[in-house]
Amino acid sequence: MSVNVIYRTAARATGGRDGSSATLDGSFQVKLAVPKEMGGPGGPGANPEQLFAAGYAACFLGAMKFASSQGGFPKVPADTGVTAHVGIGPRDAGGFGLEVKIEVAMPGVDKTAAQALVDAAHQICPYSNATRNSLDVIATAV
Repeated sequence: MSVNVIYRTAARATGGRDGSSATLDGSFQVKLAVPKEMGGPGGPGANPEQLFAAGYAACFLGAMKFASSQGGFPKVPADTGVTAHVGIGPRDAGGFGLEVKIEVAMPGVDKTAAQALVDAAHQICPYSNATRNSLDVIATAV
């Protein structure tokens, strides 16, 4: 499989889950903190699962807009919201794994039509393509 890359970025993390991460161009910086549920102190700072959820949600909405622009789907209302729920935990086979649930709220759009657009976006979204067949992702119109 090849990708015709049109944009590339890079970020560097130091200190692991209780350190920091920043893009090399300086446009984004974040302090990291281990959640209490994972044995950390919690408190100020994000964690990789939150960052993944934020990126996935934004990318998925972009994929919906793209699919909608190709015709055959409803227009994406300006107040559409995509929520990505990301869970982490130990896998039966060892190590750790993720699960993702994408919930899409499209006010004023028929739920069947909204689900058809969500299904199309799930085939287009780079995050969905990257995770396909490697972790459980459920995408639904709510």
